[in-house]
Amino acid sequence: MKSTSRALKRLSICSSIVLGLFAASVQAAPVQLNIVDVAGDLALTQKALENFQKENPDLVSRITFTKAPAPQIPGKIQAMQRAKRVDIDLVLTGSDALAAGIEQGLWLKLLPDLQEQLPGVMENYTPNAAAMQELAHGQALLVVIGNAGPMIEYNPAKVKDVPKTPDELLKWCQANPGKFIYARPANSGPGRAFLMGLPYLLGDKDPKDPVNGWEKTWAYLKQLNDCIPYYPGGTGAVMKELGDGSRDMTATSAGWDINPRALGIVPEDFKVQPFTNTTWVDDAHYMAIPKGVSEEKQKVLIKLLNYMLEKKQQAMTYDSGYHFPGPAVKGVTLADAPAESQEVLKKYGRAEYDKWLTEFPHVLPLDAAVMVKAFQKWDTEIGALK
Repeated sequence: MKSTSRALKRLSICSSIVLGLFAASVQAAPVQLNIVDVAGDLALTQKALENFQKENPDLVSRITFTKAPAPQIPGKIQAMQRAKRVDIDLVLTGSDALAAGIEQGLWLKLLPDLQEQLPGVMENYTPNAAAMQELAHGQALLVVIGNAGPMIEYNPAKVKDVPKTPDELLKWCQANPGKFIYARPANSGPGRAFLMGLPYLLGDKDPKDPVNGWEKTWAYLKQLNDCIPYYPGGTGAVMKELGDGSRDMTATSAGWDINPRALGIVPEDFKVQPFTNTTWVDDAHYMAIPKGVSEEKQKVLIKLLNYMLEKKQQAMTYDSGYHFPGPAVKGVTLADAPAESQEVLKKYGRAEYDKWLTEFPHVLPLDAAVMVKAFQKWDTEIGALK
């Protein structure tokens, strides 16, 4: 009996060891990553993300990419978290969905909690990128920066007297109803820059307080609303209508000027004009990990975040000018970009940007909680009028 007992004990120990080794092997298996883009960021980063998988087949078996409207993703993630089944591993977002996610507590805290696993992140950012990174409150990492606005983009064959002030834009719009549009700010970089840039242009009491400090801005947008037919759900739809001649003018930004012309969506000869004495509202894209993603995947994702901030991958974000300029880390220039990116920017970029982007001051977008209030107020008091 004693020998039988000892044999059973040895068998139990051996079984535990085997199960432990099996569990370890399962845990070490490559993972599949599900990445959702709500900012058009894949135009800049998809190739680098795919390269990470190719270079690390032991970590990642496959990456799936999905695109979604920014306003939809916070509610979707919140529902997954309540169900304790999060199947979105990484979100590529602008400041819109980032802000909503911060407000709702959706994102995993990266800094300073995981600082040791993300060495040198803040030190490697350019000064503008480091400032924009502060808006993430440590809950995401900035991956590209640029795309300053607001500006006016127009068809030079139709618009001869180009508005240079908000008042001139309003008068032009009233004289040409239906020919100027902009997209819903909660899902559009240029729409967001237009909304947040107006308080500076109009001399509002407090450009950082959309609820109590934007009296002139809200009054202006209500007047402008009378000559705007509707508000598209995203900038892509705006550019298609501008390109096909349905509209003659829109609010734009540097990247949304360059990229649609490079892609042939907007004619090459269309022009842009900044407002007189404008203030640039900078924009950025971020990488955010939803709370509830498994620890196994978190470890892989942290390595992915580090990879995406290396100079080689950052140089690829020049792309076709979509988020001009793109790179967020120090020491990356257009000369480091792929040859096709250099060719596109040489042909479709504008020499004026060097002057304009240094001539006028730059400001950060609204902070997360305040930006959400601005979107809600616009949706209720402006967007709801259509």
